[in-house]
Amino acid sequence: MKVGLIDLDSKIPNLALMKLSAWHKAQGHAVELTMPTLAPAYDRVYASKVFTWTNLPGLPLGAYVGGTGHDLKITLLQEVESLCPDYSLYSKIDYSIGFLTRGCSWNCPWCFVPKKEGNIKPAADIDDFLRHEKAVLLDNNVLAHEHGIKQIEKIIKLGIRVDFNQGLDARYIDDSVAKLLAKVHWWKPLRLACDTKWRKIEVEKAVKLLRKYGAKPSRFFCYMLVKDDIEEAHERAEFLRGLNVDPFAQPYRAPDGKEPSRRVKDFARWVNHKAIFKSVKWEDYRPLGVRP
Repeated sequence: MKVGLIDLDSKIPNLALMKLSAWHKAQGHAVELTMPTLAPAYDRVYASKVFTWTNLPGLPLGAYVGGTGHDLKITLLQEVESLCPDYSLYSKIDYSIGFLTRGCSWNCPWCFVPKKEGNIKPAADIDDFLRHEKAVLLDNNVLAHEHGIKQIEKIIKLGIRVDFNQGLDARYIDDSVAKLLAKVHWWKPLRLACDTKWRKIEVEKAVKLLRKYGAKPSRFFCYMLVKDDIEEAHERAEFLRGLNVDPFAQPYRAPDGKEPSRRVKDFARWVNHKAIFKSVKWEDYRPLGVRP
């Protein structure tokens, strides 16, 4: 059988497609990444759509389509989910990728995770998918479960460099957790989240504790969800600036994929373009094409 896998987003290597590749290759099938226009040349086609706003192209009848951006109820079979990803599917990948935990017990109104994965629970041991000296971990709330804490302890013993790509929940960073995280070998920035003004106190406490116990990432980084209240989002951005934490603005998109407003997009560009953020005040910022 000839199997074609279509990554419709291409932001980072697609974990589900890598696991499907591993399963099919174990059955002796030929597998490769392909494009929608070439899909008819394959005996079986899978496409993954992570983001709601990614276009879904025309695909052959019988193609399997999944991903959070397509249908929250479609999941991999457990025999596929439990496999180590096929890292050879992406030629330039030099790191391992996976989940230690799945789900989240918080029910933030903008988040798909509880609806898709339920409450937080163990998902894997780092050894199940670790094949490199670096790892990208996709957990949505790894600090909220004892399994996640135990896995971080193991990661420290292994000496690998890691990136908790989806961020760490500041609410769980007390003295003991900060001491633990200070021992981690960070590959990317240490990521937190400040999605509402109510998270500022917790983020400030977490950052101070992490620095107190000697955490040494390349930098501290903080996701910021941005809706239409730009004044409140601006307050959070300046708060993070004062902590010497790099904010990263993420314009909110409704489940239907509706585009954020122009003003929200402009604010996100001001925050995320660091040369501009460091040199121009928001009230003085003029987006390209807009006259003063």
